[in-house]
Amino acid sequence: MMNLPSHPITPEVEADLRIARRGCEELLVEAEFAQKLARSRATGVPLRIKLGLDPTAPDIHLGHTVVLNKMRQLQDLGHTVIFLIGDFTSMIGDPSGRNTTRPSLTREQIEANAATYYAQASRVLDPARTEIRYNSEWCDPLGARGIIQLASRYTVARMMEREDFTKRFKNGVPIAVHEFLYPLMQGYDSVALRADLELGGTDQKFNLLVGRELQKEYGQEPQCILTMPLLEGLDGVEKMSKSKNNYIGITEPPNEMFGKLMSISDTLMWRYYDLLSLRPAAEIEALRAEVQAGRNPRDAKVMLAQEIVARFHSQRAAEEALAAFEARFRDGVLPENMPEVRVGPAPMGILKVLREAGLAASASEAQRNVEQGGVRIDGQRIEDKSLQLSAGTYVMQVGKRKFARVTLTA
Repeated sequence: MMNLPSHPITPEVEADLRIARRGCEELLVEAEFAQKLARSRATGVPLRIKLGLDPTAPDIHLGHTVVLNKMRQLQDLGHTVIFLIGDFTSMIGDPSGRNTTRPSLTREQIEANAATYYAQASRVLDPARTEIRYNSEWCDPLGARGIIQLASRYTVARMMEREDFTKRFKNGVPIAVHEFLYPLMQGYDSVALRADLELGGTDQKFNLLVGRELQKEYGQEPQCILTMPLLEGLDGVEKMSKSKNNYIGITEPPNEMFGKLMSISDTLMWRYYDLLSLRPAAEIEALRAEVQAGRNPRDAKVMLAQEIVARFHSQRAAEEALAAFEARFRDGVLPENMPEVRVGPAPMGILKVLREAGLAASASEAQRNVEQGGVRIDGQRIEDKSLQLSAGTYVMQVGKRKFARVTLTA
């Protein structure tokens, strides 16, 4: 490690560090990054923060915005964000987490995807404080001589420390030589940009560390790395992914986006707050305390859904989505002919309510419906089969077709 000139860690620097750490999986090396922040505060020179993206798929879902949100938080502290389009590295294909060689893209595909990706990312990042770079700018001029010289700075043994390479090698799955170049080229981007911090998903940790090592090789101050967790999808189990159909695309219509966010569990809601909301951490903690003290978690979920819809559409769209959602699930506009049922006395367990309201034939069927995520009250998915309902009127839904407006009397 290079010895950085020491600057005092002031309360402002500590506050900046808290913002950087919020929701992150790992910050390496934290003491070094605190010094970088302190130097920036003392000198007024912003840090250079890099996010490398391979424009292999042009459509962004909320899972992709986790790192973009972190970039925005750091932008708001006054730092320079470099949105790096990996046009050169896309022609190699990133082997991270893959067990087969990925196909490379054509120049036309890369340019089209990059344009779409940046247009969508601009809904999170502040375009006025974002530097857009393409890594072909310094990778193309390297030429064969430069790439061989770069390759001489890293060993095969170090490369094989990467888990997916090790697995493929042990299982006899071919590894093409050009795949070793991917982490090297990504690392060289950090040298070319003189990055102070690089962000990525937890699956990118190895590549980010290569950048740090190469900067040392080139006599630069090594970057710190900040990894963000992979966001769980709507099911709360698998990571958000189009292939799992548990995603929310950032270009989805407001009503669809709002409805999907309202369908997540109360537990997952706080995870989404930590990773997707731009509200101050203290505000989220205060809201969490209110819910623990008895406030309806649905209120917090509405606030989150409105914030996300407003970010990707508009405040008006968020308000209209809420109105449409409430009309559908609270006022019972859909379906038009909803049976009205009175049961009691309250409080009553959810399984008994479902049975008495005619929404389940037996307690075991009611339990199965809850366990499979098929029961909603006022549009909110119910996961707790021991839930006790207090007196009031609820729009209850089982599966896609069974609805009832249930009044639970005292």
